[in-house]
Amino acid sequence: MTAGKSSMSHADSTSINAGSTTVSSQRHRLQRAKRWVVKIGSALLTDNGQGLDQAAMAAWVEQMVALKAQGVELILVSSGAVAEGMVRMGLRARPDSVPELQACAAIGQMGLVQAYETHFRQHQVRTAQVLLTHDDLSDRKRYLNARSTLRTLMGWGVIAVINENDTVATDEIRFGDNDTLAALVANLVEADALIILTDQEGMFDRDPRHDPTAVLLPEVQATDARLLKMAGGGGALGRGGMITKVRAARLAARSGCATVIASGRGENILQRLKQGDVLGTLLLPEQDRLAARKQWLAGHLQVAGQVQLDAGAVAALRQGHRSLLPVGVKVVTGGFQRGEVIACVDESGEQIALGLVNYCADEARRIAGQASERIEAILGYVDAPELIHRDNMVLI
Repeated sequence: MTAGKSSMSHADSTSINAGSTTVSSQRHRLQRAKRWVVKIGSALLTDNGQGLDQAAMAAWVEQMVALKAQGVELILVSSGAVAEGMVRMGLRARPDSVPELQACAAIGQMGLVQAYETHFRQHQVRTAQVLLTHDDLSDRKRYLNARSTLRTLMGWGVIAVINENDTVATDEIRFGDNDTLAALVANLVEADALIILTDQEGMFDRDPRHDPTAVLLPEVQATDARLLKMAGGGGALGRGGMITKVRAARLAARSGCATVIASGRGENILQRLKQGDVLGTLLLPEQDRLAARKQWLAGHLQVAGQVQLDAGAVAALRQGHRSLLPVGVKVVTGGFQRGEVIACVDESGEQIALGLVNYCADEARRIAGQASERIEAILGYVDAPELIHRDNMVLI
């Protein structure tokens, strides 16, 4: 899982590092990051096909527990189910047929989750198993339900262990690799950092297996097109490779999430990254998480509906940069669903903001003009006290 060959010169590889900034200049992102998605690859977990590496798993779990104690919210995306299933069934080569792969995944998932549960329980940390398919993140209702579930688990201090639901996934609905899944999960939960642990030190400017002068890239922009030219293929156990990790970093960067590709075999790797040590390759987004989301919102030319606000709510949004509460809403227009983009207009009809709404149109009509404390009594539940949170809103 090394970077592939490239025609770039060493001068080019120097320029692809963090520009004019020092190598460690952006490592403070990891020190400040409060929500991490950690992805561990098959080769690491199964000791290159020898069965689950319990000692390594125990070490990673111990580090994640330490991060959790420091206030970091964690989600774990773990490969290894198919590889572990192969070991349990005595298969030396990865099966080619979909039914055999899915059967291996079903068998291996049992051992994988049991191992994580055992290691985390030794530290009195609860875990939850979450299996996802591409449909779960492309269907709006299922996407929002998955997001709500993961946010609830993080709020409870439970570490979700996520894998692709290989047993039911087909070529049409599979993510293709867990690097992509990890990036989509990072976007889903609005993570600050995606940590991809692999069996390589990071990303190199050329293939170190064939070129002893290859240089590790400590810090790069995730969107730099030259990275894809340097990436190579995957190993025998997993579906991923360095190229999938680069693509995952680019995907995570869309929501302002930084990515680190680093060796999972490094001593105390997660804690050292948290401390700001220069390890692996840091792939940086062009914008921070909040700015990226607001730019995405501002680019919406079509909206699913609108709400008309009273003068007090308009002033709160424009002058105080506050969230929109139901009490400030006078009229609800359209048939929007929860999580869609709607417009906020003043009493003259002038558009003042766009935002992601927390309730569907029918529910919004029922709570319009009401205090937030009344939401549960009116709807029978409360998803959020505000109709649109200020972080999910951009002023026009």
